[in-house]
Amino acid sequence: MSDRIKRTLFILMRLYHNQAGNTLMIVAAAVIPLLGLVGGAIDMSRLYLTKARLQQACDAGALAGRKQMGPGAWSADNGKANQVALQLFDANFGTDPYGTTGTTRSFAENNRKVTGTASVTVPMTVMRALGQSSKVLQTTCEAEMRIPNTDVMFVLDVTGSMASKANNNDSLTKIEGLKKAVKCFYEALAKINTSADCGSTPTGKNSSTAQIRFGFVPYSVNVNVGRLLKNDWIADNWTYQSRVYAGQDWSYWRSGSADISCSLINDTNTEQYRNKVSGNGNQKCWYEKRTYGAVYTYKPISLNVSGLKGGGNAWNSSVTLPLDADNANVSVSWDGCIEERPTVRASTYDPIPSGAKDLDIDMVPYTGDSTTQWGPLLPNAVWGRVSENGSNSYDAVTTGDLSRNISSSCPAEARKLQVWPSAANTETFEAYVNSLSPTGNTYHDIGLLWGARLASPTGIFAQENAATSTGGQIERHIVFMTDGDTQTAVTNYNAYGVPWWDRRQTSLSSAPSSNDTNAQVNARFSALCTAIKNKGFTVWTIYFGVKVTTSSSQNVKDTAARLKNCASDDHHAFTAADSATLISNFQDIADNISQLRLTQ
Repeated sequence: MSDRIKRTLFILMRLYHNQAGNTLMIVAAAVIPLLGLVGGAIDMSRLYLTKARLQQACDAGALAGRKQMGPGAWSADNGKANQVALQLFDANFGTDPYGTTGTTRSFAENNRKVTGTASVTVPMTVMRALGQSSKVLQTTCEAEMRIPNTDVMFVLDVTGSMASKANNNDSLTKIEGLKKAVKCFYEALAKINTSADCGSTPTGKNSSTAQIRFGFVPYSVNVNVGRLLKNDWIADNWTYQSRVYAGQDWSYWRSGSADISCSLINDTNTEQYRNKVSGNGNQKCWYEKRTYGAVYTYKPISLNVSGLKGGGNAWNSSVTLPLDADNANVSVSWDGCIEERPTVRASTYDPIPSGAKDLDIDMVPYTGDSTTQWGPLLPNAVWGRVSENGSNSYDAVTTGDLSRNISSSCPAEARKLQVWPSAANTETFEAYVNSLSPTGNTYHDIGLLWGARLASPTGIFAQENAATSTGGQIERHIVFMTDGDTQTAVTNYNAYGVPWWDRRQTSLSSAPSSNDTNAQVNARFSALCTAIKNKGFTVWTIYFGVKVTTSSSQNVKDTAARLKNCASDDHHAFTAADSATLISNFQDIADNISQLRLTQ
């Protein structure tokens, strides 16, 4: 082999065994795939961030548009719902974030569901070198009102003042405005049309699996809840300011008629006259008269009222009681209103004293223990006794027939929480709402107390209220509406008897005034508000018929503050100076109870 060939082979072998330059060649060969890997990661990060922000903006727009729509129509208010949806999208996505271009977004509504679509072009950076100049991203979103299992207990003031208008310009009386407001609430929450003109026809539906129940406690001086209770929860015997036959004797002297001739006034064996005074030229006489016959001792009497019980949950509408001459029985009717359990006399009830069984929301009565039971309210078995000079007498008196000397009001019967008829038949719901009528004075505490009792998941109706029939959890709301301040009277026969004579809430040693009974109602109301919120209820309050902001009345201001404090927070307290505002308030509450949810 020649030297030239050997030298050439030697050089090649050295090159073959020398690896010093191979790395450079490998790096040069790997530049292109590395460029794709790193550039792809950078651009994918931008795509991911843009996609997330685009979805967030779409969701925000759909939620805002659906919330703005409320119970009304998407096209109402000149497309304001659509405008709000677009504005919220823009606020969340911004202007060309991450260097994007060509942003599009649109929102529409169908069957109460708002749907949105959005797209944007994302220019590539490093990936452009590989032929990918841009990427179009698209997203969709949906939002609708979906209500969970929900209980709503209406506690509604139906006192006498509700018969008037909130102001002279209102087209409806307050009770008419309330009825329409409740129907519009029902439309907004249950998505079921009623006869009321609520501004739009409800469309869409709530989740088919959701349980939605409504209950009612109309209140004035009292509440009509007796026939909702079991027989064992009402005492067999109850003490009333009543009377017992005391034999035959002369009655009190009482003023007689002035329209009678003096010559016709003569004593007999059963009638006597005194203080005959000659009148004017017409010879009319003014006199006092008393009669001989049956007399009664008027005092607290324990009466057997078990005859009202019809067995189980059935009730009779009247009971016979020995209230007539010779202890003869008379039929005494019962409307269904009740007297409360024993209480304690205090100036404050926060916290609620342990002895105040009347304010115990959840205590279930014990059979045979009347201190845990309620009594039937029987106005025709009660008299406010007076002395011979006509003034109220705390002591027992014996005389002939007395006037009642009391007043009593029993509102429409309350309704437990129930699922009302479907869209095919709202007559039952509307018939009940239409039955509400104004009567009596204003006792806020008794209404709120029984609203809580009928709705509590741990009280007398726990078996019905603790969960749905399938064991589902329930969100609980109390909607409390009143048109005025507390208004009591010491001769109102209420859930605590007749205050002037029974004095169950005030001192036994002195006669109470209406200021005393007003203070009791207000203190108990505030304590109940706290107790109800502590049980997990959401409380909504509405003060109807007054302009709180311009009122100079301290009572109005105090009531407004009391209602505001009772609500779950400031956003749950409303005021309405007219029926239109009241209806709007009820619709807003229903809209807020519905849960706004993303469905895609």
